Amino acid sequence: MTGPVHTTIDVRTIAPHERHSHIFSSFAALPAGGAIELVNDHDPQPLHRQFKSDFHGQFTWDYLEQGPATWRVRIAKEAGNCCGGCGG
Repeated sequence: MTGPVHTTIDVRTIAPHERHSHIFSSFAALPAGGAIELVNDHDPQPLHRQFKSDFHGQFTWDYLEQGPATWRVRIAKEAGNCCGGCGG
């Protein structure tokens, strides 16, 4: 049996205008219980606000490291909170 999917995305290596779309498509592809670990050079608060708006109740957001040079955040897809629209 395999465990939940866990993907690490080093946002620092992605062009700024592509970051959010890449993160959101990666999150959408996760199964329930899967997680993304983001690595960034600043606190991703704007992204957190967008997640709260677009995915309310469907994720958890946990800081693993909080600067000053590196920020790491674990974003996990909650099990059992699917709206049914995506077939997940």
